[in-house]
Amino acid sequence: MLHSGMLFINGDHMSFMKLEQLHRDAHGMIHAALESAKPQRAVKQALVALPDDGKALYLLAIGKAAWSMAEAATDVLGDRIVEGIVITKYGHVRGELKNITSYEAGHPIPDENTLKATRKALKLAARLTAADRLIFLISGGGSALFEDSDLSLSELQDINRQLLASGADIVSMNTLRKRFSNVKGGQFAECVKPAQIFSIVLSDVLGDRLDMIASGPAYPDLSTRDDAKRIVADYGIELPERAIVLLDKSLPHNLSNVTTKIVGSVRVLIAEAEAKAKERGYETIVLSDRVDCEARDLGHFLGAIAEIRGGEERQKLAFILGGETVVTLRGDGMGGRNQEIALASAPYLANVPGSLVFSVGSDGTDGPTDAAGGIVDSTTLEKLAKAGFDIDDVLRRNDSYTALKAVDALIMTGPTGTNVNDLTCLLLSD
Repeated sequence: MLHSGMLFINGDHMSFMKLEQLHRDAHGMIHAALESAKPQRAVKQALVALPDDGKALYLLAIGKAAWSMAEAATDVLGDRIVEGIVITKYGHVRGELKNITSYEAGHPIPDENTLKATRKALKLAARLTAADRLIFLISGGGSALFEDSDLSLSELQDINRQLLASGADIVSMNTLRKRFSNVKGGQFAECVKPAQIFSIVLSDVLGDRLDMIASGPAYPDLSTRDDAKRIVADYGIELPERAIVLLDKSLPHNLSNVTTKIVGSVRVLIAEAEAKAKERGYETIVLSDRVDCEARDLGHFLGAIAEIRGGEERQKLAFILGGETVVTLRGDGMGGRNQEIALASAPYLANVPGSLVFSVGSDGTDGPTDAAGGIVDSTTLEKLAKAGFDIDDVLRRNDSYTALKAVDALIMTGPTGTNVNDLTCLLLSD
């Protein structure tokens, strides 16, 4: 269930009922978009293309949507799956699946359970023969949840923390992560040989880059050693000596045992949100499906649009975006990129009665919080001030969660069973 704060009249230009309607419309868009992005139907459709050649079927699912994808596969294949493994984030396993063992592990930082579960998968891979086929279900979050490395766990964790705090985008992070891994960058597919892999991928990477989704465990590496070294330099990542050596590691550039199908992306979210907005009478403008800027900058941008288009004489407008912004950590507060987008827009919306911004992560978790995102309107700035919050100070400390929670402006969905980037929207009433 989605939650937002109580709504209050703020100014002479907007009634309580109109502001309340904006929130109902926003929640309707969020619900419809998240429902459309659930992978079950898409996975089932993809399995229609599975070769019927008598090979024994095994299953491995990794990522935040791993359990949902595996459930769909078992619904279709049933007892044909001899054995399977699911590796997903804590709190994302929803029950037992026949012939499948489910593991939960750390995200966004790998932990001991990450390594243990991955070793189970590697042991399964080592047993496979040319008479077998591995159904490999991949979703976002797999980079943290699926890992084996020559580095120690503490070294891996430190590198990942640095990357997450640096403001690097997902492509840069995964380019570097591959070099330190024994399963990323096509290496797991090599471990599966001589068995064939039928890979079904739910995309959380802009442009659906198969080499970057979950760091491409079953896709040839398209990055270079120079790319990895440039990222280390650009973001000031401090590496132990043996990690520096691994920057020159060779990764597979060709894989002969993998068939891949992409079954979902952020465009699904955007299309459904747009349809729902049109249904509710909004003129819709899709601005981008590849947003990758600093989160607060996107909030400022949407706020500026609201000020420009927010005159008294206006029609209902919905500006819709999808992608994955970044947050450069400057403080030690609690928050996530979607919450930061929403919060950063609030000062602008205060000047535009009848305006609202929401931003939500499709997986239901935004950063290291229990919130999926944030939702603010033209009254939020006043509420924050009354609660003792200064937005500039909150943003400096990256503490959007604390501020938005205090004014009941968080979006809470719980784990959604999917992961296809983020959905952001500015709504203007007529």
